[in-house]
Amino acid sequence: MSRPSDTIAALATPAGTSAIAVVRVSGPACAKLAREIFGPSSAPSPALPRVAQHADYHAVGGAPVDDVLATFFSDPNSYTGEDALEISCHGNPFIAQKILEDLFARGCRPADPGEFTRRAFLNGRLDLSQAEAVMDLIHARSERALAAAGQQLRGALGRRMAALTDELLNTLARIEAYIDFPDEDLPPEDRGLVCAALENVLAGTGRLLATSHYGELLRDGIKTVIVGEPNAGKSSLLNRLVGSERALVSPEPGTTRDFIEERILAGPHWLRLTDTAGLNPAPAPLEALGMAKTLERAATADLLLLVLDATRPAPPLPPEIAAALRPETTIIVLNKIDLLPAGPQLDNVGCALGTPPAGRSKTAPLQLQPIPVSALTGAGIEALQAEIVRRAEAFRHDTGEDLIAINARHAHALARAKTGLSDALAKLAANAPVELLASDLRETLAAFGEIAGKVDNEQMLDRLFAHFCIGK
Repeated sequence: MSRPSDTIAALATPAGTSAIAVVRVSGPACAKLAREIFGPSSAPSPALPRVAQHADYHAVGGAPVDDVLATFFSDPNSYTGEDALEISCHGNPFIAQKILEDLFARGCRPADPGEFTRRAFLNGRLDLSQAEAVMDLIHARSERALAAAGQQLRGALGRRMAALTDELLNTLARIEAYIDFPDEDLPPEDRGLVCAALENVLAGTGRLLATSHYGELLRDGIKTVIVGEPNAGKSSLLNRLVGSERALVSPEPGTTRDFIEERILAGPHWLRLTDTAGLNPAPAPLEALGMAKTLERAATADLLLLVLDATRPAPPLPPEIAAALRPETTIIVLNKIDLLPAGPQLDNVGCALGTPPAGRSKTAPLQLQPIPVSALTGAGIEALQAEIVRRAEAFRHDTGEDLIAINARHAHALARAKTGLSDALAKLAANAPVELLASDLRETLAAFGEIAGKVDNEQMLDRLFAHFCIGK
């Protein structure tokens, strides 16, 4: 599609949020624009790349707009791989808007969402996984999400994919050699080498694919659902963890009829914390509707906080909740310890686990150590937060030194690659013709290529970069 101009401009740093705003320009006209705006003597130029220079910004008619810092980046050593000009002006939105309007009057056009990063990808400055990491970096809401996005932006996933691709290419080259000589077949020792190589690539693919859920948790937050009987203090616990009166609290049981969700930081992790309706064994019609939503939320939770009232015997649980309890994802919270005269009484906690779900021995019930707290006074909350962080850390799959957490698009491609590798190994074991084996491996290579962006798919790129902010 033709464009009115190859030189684009956008406000990279929103004006009004800081002392300065940054206007970014990219394209072949940048050097000419710099001379026109700042004058030949003070314009930043390819002769002084990456050097910030103080100068007055003059509009088309010659009137000064602002005194700015301007930096020129020469092709290909810029973010986009093209000539680029960055103008740091005062953060007044009116000033930034005047500069943008002047650039448009000089022939620039507004950048499309994500166009700067798309140009960086198309010009070979970033692979596709790095381009996606830019978006993850912008939207990161926790220390772990920021670390994962930073490592992916520095090429961690790309390096891992390059290693797997190289090994697969070497193996495919060995097989293709035998296709060129149809009268020959792979000797037994060569089949063993091919099998070992494919199993190694399959194992590496599986390790990356296993990080898919962790990537979802980093981007969307760990789904942490608070469940328990009515008036056990679930809403009070939510308020204590959030740090504000987010949920209504009342001595009357059944105050919460619907779920309430808040997002909080727990150490380096981002949590989607949900307070739910109480698990009443004999609910009124409206309570029953709330309980249905509770069961839905509990079934998809990453972490369950089961809140018990320390002053009452532990209640039986609905079978759906009992089935959802797992040692690695369930934390028993014994609330209202401030009402006990001599500390928490933990003798009856075991019966809170209810009837063991199918497949779990009734003689070996799930054993969970409760954490005594008082949502009212804050006692024990730090211990609970530490336990939440410990459980959240366990979601990470070991991928070596790099913190890798793939996204849904990566997972889809890796799942296809895993299928192709498994099919190839099955054909190898059955002594199938090498042509069939090679076909599976070519499909696997195509799937690998989609992750780093080696496969040109215009529609896929349009959808991906449309989610970026304008300045990136």
